Amino acid sequence: MKHYYKYLLLLVVLVFSVHVVAQTTVWRDLHKVKKKETLFGIAKEYGVSIQELINANPEMKQEGYELKKGNWIFVPFAKGGDKKYAANTETNTTSNTAKKPITANTPVTNTVRIGVMLPLHREDGDGLRMVEYYRGILLALEQMKQEGINTDVHAWNVPKDADIRTTLVDKNASNLDIIFGPLYSNQVKPLGDFCQRYGIKLVIPFSIEAKEVATNPNIFQVYQDYNRLTKKAIACFFERFQKTHHPVFINCNDQGSQVGSFTSELRKQLGLANIRYNVTNINTPQINFVKQFSSSQPNVIVINSEKSPYLNKVFAKLDSLKRTNPGIAISTYGYNEWFMYQDYNLSNYFKYGVYIPSTYYYSKVAKKTEALEKLYISKYGEPMKNTYIPRFAIVGYDQAQFFVRGIKNKGKNFKGTSAEVSYAPLQTRYNFERVGDGGYINNHFQLVHFKADQTMENLVY
Repeated sequence: MKHYYKYLLLLVVLVFSVHVVAQTTVWRDLHKVKKKETLFGIAKEYGVSIQELINANPEMKQEGYELKKGNWIFVPFAKGGDKKYAANTETNTTSNTAKKPITANTPVTNTVRIGVMLPLHREDGDGLRMVEYYRGILLALEQMKQEGINTDVHAWNVPKDADIRTTLVDKNASNLDIIFGPLYSNQVKPLGDFCQRYGIKLVIPFSIEAKEVATNPNIFQVYQDYNRLTKKAIACFFERFQKTHHPVFINCNDQGSQVGSFTSELRKQLGLANIRYNVTNINTPQINFVKQFSSSQPNVIVINSEKSPYLNKVFAKLDSLKRTNPGIAISTYGYNEWFMYQDYNLSNYFKYGVYIPSTYYYSKVAKKTEALEKLYISKYGEPMKNTYIPRFAIVGYDQAQFFVRGIKNKGKNFKGTSAEVSYAPLQTRYNFERVGDGGYINNHFQLVHFKADQTMENLVY
């Protein structure tokens, strides 16, 4: 039972109606065991048999199992359904009648009906990340509930080897306004076709490059492919630095670098634009290293590694350079991975004016971010995983805020533009653009600048 505790907490019914349906196990509620409660009493309270309760909680079959105060247990649906439970949900539940295909002008109901179809389990990294993402969604919905925005959530555990079509036969699926998912490419087409048929908006929240977005007007694809991002990062570099800074490339001798194609393309474009730049090596003697920098104009350095050990070596090299040449001005052009190193490199980021081209913005010192991270710990008894950048819980929080507010305001006419939603994101901005006659791709891009005055700014492009 201990293995399930923290997972169960994410599924606790909040102030709105939450139904969680797994592909192989269906449960209707979670029950926190009170002092002196028995299986007989719990089964009677929910109108299920003791055996049904045991079958829903396999650990009860283990030798020596004891029902203890504070335990969380699954409560299954009774055979034949449970009309009593359906009547007691706190928000308007969806109709059992399959929804007919709807037009773009159909207004949204007072309650925004949300589906989550992701691997919601704790068996591997995918599941752990999606559990955190889903928790973020729930925190956002809880906040919006306090503002009078009603939601009805249905979450399905859809693991990697699942046939998502078995999930779609659930009577609640066709009544949704929006679905977040899937995580795996082979599940996109059947889910996308389903959403197009029933007029449901489909948000593909992570790094799936789905060809279906080009033909399916119901798809919102968050992911931008590497080539698109590289072009934007180079364009941002030119706009910010080409007229004012001297570029210096530092070779870190990182044989496993994932950013070599970016630095190579950037150098190529600088050459085509007849912009002079210098190249040096992290192992170059200091007397020669300093000669690559300009003393008459600011320098912007680009290193060919995204990894922390090489970044630390570069900062140490720059520290030596500044001690002997304090007048040299330096900025640094970095990578998304550097957000993970803020805990021990934040002072260097400010000192060397780090710019990170990115689709998201994570600041561990931002007050709203700190507040959400504290709320997360209070709600779920553990912090967000600091190895995940962007923070998956904040991704879920921002996406729920953006799309639910957008659907609430615009209904089926919501196109995913930032102008349609009055919400200041904690980590990721969204501004979707139409792909031909198909769906929408997020087009937002920005430079995150760590300034010398110990503040940070977002430069949106």
